[in-house]
Order: sequence, then C-alpha cells, then structure tokens
Amino acid sequence: MSKHGKKYKEASKLIDEEAFYTLDEAIELLKKTSTTKFDSSCEVHFNMGLDPTQAEENIRTTVALPNGTGKDVRVVAFVGEDKVKEAKDAGAVEAGTEELVAKIEKGWLEFDVVVAAPDQMKGLGKIAKTLGQKRLMPNPKAGTVTPDVGKTIEALKKGKVEIRVDKQANLHNIFGKVGFDEAKLKENLLAIVKAVMDVKPSGSKGIYMKSMTVTTSMGPGVKVDTKKAIAEAR
Repeated sequence: MSKHGKKYKEASKLIDEEAFYTLDEAIELLKKTSTTKFDSSCEVHFNMGLDPTQAEENIRTTVALPNGTGKDVRVVAFVGEDKVKEAKDAGAVEAGTEELVAKIEKGWLEFDVVVAAPDQMKGLGKIAKTLGQKRLMPNPKAGTVTPDVGKTIEALKKGKVEIRVDKQANLHNIFGKVGFDEAKLKENLLAIVKAVMDVKPSGSKGIYMKSMTVTTSMGPGVKVDTKKAIAEAR
C-alpha cells in the first residue's frame, strides 16, 4: 500500500531522484513541490561523517538565520523573580522557576525552546528527564544557559536556531517557509551550511558532510550537491 498521496506523487515527478541539485535549483524545486495548502516549512537534513558517541564529534552550535524561520518560536524561561518581567517583555510565553517546574511536571509542554539563567539550573532536577527526552534541556553550548536571558529570548524569536547532531549522525533544521522569496531561503540555508562547516571537529576523518537534502512539510526530498553548497557558503 502506498504511503504517499496523489499530490506527493505528482510533486515527486518534478524531481530526478538520481540528480544532485545546486542550491538555486533545489530551492526552486521546493516551491514547486510543496503539497500543502498552508505555508509549509522548508527543512534541511544532513547526514554527517561523525561518531556522536565521541565528545569532540557530538557537535552542537547555534546560528542566527538572517531572515528568521517564519515560525513563531515559543520560549519559556527559568529565571528568578527579578527577571520574570524582562523575560516576558522579551517574548517568553512563561517565566519563573518553581511554578513553571510544577506546570511542566503536570504535563505542560507547549513550548519550543527553554532558556535558563545559570543560577536557576539547580531547580530543574525534577523535570530534567522530561526536558532531556524532548531535547529541550538548556545547555551552555546551545546558548540557552545564559545570564542575558532577555537578549537570548529576543534572538530566538528572531530566528536563532540550534544545530545539533542526533544519535544517527544527522542534523535537521527548518530554514524558512515556502512563502519566503528564493533569495531569503538561500541566504538562510547558506548560513546553516557555513555554521555546520565552522564546527567541523579537527580530528574528523573521511567525508564530513555526507549528504544534504531539502524538503517541505510533507513534500518530497531534493538532494543537494554538497560540494557546491559548501563552496558557496565559504
């Protein structure tokens, strides 16, 4: 039984499965192959030549997308009472510590990113497992454990995203919406490629970026020529 509907199959016909496209070609195809009535997200997926079990190769960084993601990022902030107003003024949907921990303990998870002031990290013990399983635990490498909570929240709302390798050595990121013009999508995508290359471990051997594919929400994948993409990003 087919897993894909008629729209997906029609869109797939526009893509040569054996071809590797330039960024310009891939982005043009993204717009043509979007299968949803809503403004789909544009996603990039990398398979990396890394061993995430090795600390040096478990890469994690952030990048500020020049044109944002087009998505309203819901941020919660673990801060002391003196920082609650600052966090909420910056755009946090919830801020505090004890009451926020209790709310999450009861199952509330309607947020995308968690930010914490360093002095509040000790209060997250009860929900550390829950946040960890959802890949939401604040981390200094991701810039989400910071004394500058307000500025960090503002940056996240504007389009700062985390780049983090998973257990299968893959990276997954949203880089905009189908409704963005092609130049903005390309600019965002190049920013991600550059950020990935900038954190290449010094001891990395073999092919670092094995493959790169772009796709829309529920749309077919478009394979990108990694060598050309890396050259453009430099």
